[in-house]
Amino acid sequence: METVSTSRAFGGVQGVYRHASASTGTDMVFSVFVPPHEEGAGLPVLWYLSGLTCTHANVTDKGEFRRACAEQGVVFVAPDTSPRGEGVADDDAYDVGQGAGFYVDATKAPWTPHFRMRSYIEDELPALIAAEFPVADLRRQGVSGHSMGGHGALTIALRNPDRFRSVSAFAPIAAPSRVPWGEKALAAYLGDDRMAWRPYDACALIEDGARLPELLVDQGDADAFLNEQLKPDLLRRACADAGIDLTLRMQAGYDHSYHFVSTFMADHVAWHADRLKA
Repeated sequence: METVSTSRAFGGVQGVYRHASASTGTDMVFSVFVPPHEEGAGLPVLWYLSGLTCTHANVTDKGEFRRACAEQGVVFVAPDTSPRGEGVADDDAYDVGQGAGFYVDATKAPWTPHFRMRSYIEDELPALIAAEFPVADLRRQGVSGHSMGGHGALTIALRNPDRFRSVSAFAPIAAPSRVPWGEKALAAYLGDDRMAWRPYDACALIEDGARLPELLVDQGDADAFLNEQLKPDLLRRACADAGIDLTLRMQAGYDHSYHFVSTFMADHVAWHADRLKA
């Protein structure tokens, strides 16, 4: 692992790191904020998955999480959204290809060799964090994300309910198999068999029996993507039918941007911390 940069912030260290990924076959960059702590301490970990067109840098630069993480004693890890670089498949559209990995393991050409973000996020990066950051207590993990990353957070948690003690999302793509963004990406990466899409659709996973005790979701009611791409009411219905305790907060006047995310980030960090400290 290579250290790209480190900066002091709120008594802790904000770092950016690069490593050669076996999952993607590329170099991958991610950021980690380690709050102030006593030597030998173990702190809970909050994963944050970003949305379409983003890298680790969007939330690292604009998410306003560090003060809350320092106050709560939470390590914050922000991966990239896809493999990148020369020789990696791409598309002229913003919603497929580099910057749009959708947290899946692709099974269709030309995406198969590198687009293995499910394996990277679920397996490879946690092992690296455990090896390189002894302060990170991976017995206590939460996961959150925004938009495409909200989709990633929900689906990864639903597939791994014993790993994550807390799950939240900002404006997630709640039912990718029923909206244009998801239909386009899942067909490209996985093919036309919609049964192969279900492990990557939060509502479908819940319909198929996946369970979590509770979820926190914030959604702006002025979000331009609300009705066509995000559809939180589908998640509300799926959770109600399954008996999952969903707190869905419709935030008046807020859009899809990091102005929205940063406004409620401290709430999410504190909510996760309450569930991760026990």
